[in-house]
Amino acid sequence: MKRVSYLIIGLLIGILIGAIIFIALFSEESLSLGNNVGVIYIEGQIIAGRGGDGYIGSEDIIDEINKALEDRSIKAIVLRINSPGGSPAGAQEVADVIKKAKEKKPIVVSMADTAASAAYYLALPADYIYALPDTITGSIGVMWVHKDESELIENSGLTYTIVKSGKYKDMSASWSKLDGWEEKYMAKIVNDSFNRFINDISSYRGIPIQDVKKMSDGRIYRGEEAKELGLIDEVGTLEDAIQMAAKLANVENPSTKYINKTMVTDKTQNMSNKLLWIDDTFF
Repeated sequence: MKRVSYLIIGLLIGILIGAIIFIALFSEESLSLGNNVGVIYIEGQIIAGRGGDGYIGSEDIIDEINKALEDRSIKAIVLRINSPGGSPAGAQEVADVIKKAKEKKPIVVSMADTAASAAYYLALPADYIYALPDTITGSIGVMWVHKDESELIENSGLTYTIVKSGKYKDMSASWSKLDGWEEKYMAKIVNDSFNRFINDISSYRGIPIQDVKKMSDGRIYRGEEAKELGLIDEVGTLEDAIQMAAKLANVENPSTKYINKTMVTDKTQNMSNKLLWIDDTFF
């Protein structure tokens, strides 16, 4: 009887141990532990805040990055960028988050058709940057467009009465020409933003500031040219970026986990014609 009792006790202990192992291996928390590389799509013109209708907002991108950081199955992040640029403030907001996020998980950028101007700025803090041979990137510069419709308004017979609190409150309004001081002030704002842009390129990419200035006349670069200039790290595909992210995270045989696959509107499809760092909607 004692032998039977010992066998029963042993069997129960075995079942208990098996149950504990099963729970440990297949609990919800354990299942969340994987070897994934999270892919986040950044598509459309970048603006600060929330996006929509062909635009992607900085807050939307930051939300996706935070999801990837909180997901314990994701060991590294790839940002798949397809954007002509956009708002300096929006790009700066995301770049600051990337700078902090990469302290927790490696972040690699994969440039698609276009990653220019503010979209290039956004990519700067990443651990590694890939572009395709014919990716359009660069477009390093700043612009502010003033639409002078004063003559058109005058010829139309329309009259504007402007009541304002200060002399320059309507500066850059389309109903008036710029005076000399206004144009100089606009140039100061553009140049201040431009200097921040090129200084950050020099800092993140390790390129002497004088060399950055030479390549920052607003021209675009193919991915291969960008590699030669030091603006990116390597020419490669999305899969190459995923493998590099896994390598940086010391992960072998990674799986891919897509955080989002944002569908963009027709406004985004013609991005090659809007390679702007600041456009006329900035203010």
